[in-house]
Amino acid sequence: MVDQARARRLAKRIVAIVATELQGEVKDPRLKMVTITAATVTPDLREAAVYYTVLGDDQDKADTAAALASATGVLRSAVGRQTGIKFTPILTFTLDTVGEQSRHIEALLAQARQEDAAVAARAAGASFAGDPDPYRQPRSDEDVAFVDDDVDNDVDDDQGVTRR
Repeated sequence: MVDQARARRLAKRIVAIVATELQGEVKDPRLKMVTITAATVTPDLREAAVYYTVLGDDQDKADTAAALASATGVLRSAVGRQTGIKFTPILTFTLDTVGEQSRHIEALLAQARQEDAAVAARAAGASFAGDPDPYRQPRSDEDVAFVDDDVDNDVDDDQGVTRR
């Protein structure tokens, strides 16, 4: 049985170790403006996915991915040395797209707010399509006299049955 808390602690430790190693030990010029955001470890502690973000264009992202792939061995050695666990997890690096997705969602929400404001502006001066009071009400004294108040003894003419 694997301890989930241990896997979470190891993931946090891997994030700290990889970030420190990228900052101080790995001397690859392609690793500009990279941030390690999170890590997940499999329940058997054999594999770790490390998530990162890159500030820049698509070429910078591709260069960073290549640099991290070439530095995987050095980073894995550092993780093994600094954690002291029996089996050092295999590191895989994945581009974290949460920032891009959140910017896209924010743009969609701003567009929805603008459309709601436009609809509210059109509705401000609008009036009802029908009567202001759509419910039927007696309009004259003749209409009031037509309403039958004695419903207790209605006789159905077709069948000659009295309803109560």
